[in-house]
Amino acid sequence: MARRRGRTLVEHEDVAAGSVLPLLADDAVRAFADGLLRALHDHDATGRGNLVASLRAWLAHHGQWDAAAAELGVHRHTLRYRMRRVEEILGRSLDDPDVRMELWLALKATTASGGVG
Repeated sequence: MARRRGRTLVEHEDVAAGSVLPLLADDAVRAFADGLLRALHDHDATGRGNLVASLRAWLAHHGQWDAAAAELGVHRHTLRYRMRRVEEILGRSLDDPDVRMELWLALKATTASGGVG
C-alpha cells in the first residue's frame, strides 16, 4: 500500500531496535505538526504567555504540575492556567491520551525538523 501511494516503505526490523523519532522527519508529519501547533505559536507571538514551552514541559513531566512548573520557573497555578488556554485554543482536551500523544509527536517533529516547534 505504501508503495502504491508513493511513500517509502519502512520495515518493522528497521525501527524495532531503535527509535521511531526518525519517522517524524516525513514531510506529511511535519505539515501535520506545524498545523496542529500553529495556533499556539501565533498566541505565543503576541507575548501573552509561552504556551508551547509550557505544553512541552507538562507533557515531558507526564502531567506532573509541580515538576513542569519548576522547570519553567512558574507557579503550578500559572501552568494550570496555560494548559487550560492550550485546550481552549486547540479545542482539544489534554485529558485524552491520543491528544497528548499527537501533541508530543508534533513537538518532537517540529523541533527535529527545524520547524515551528
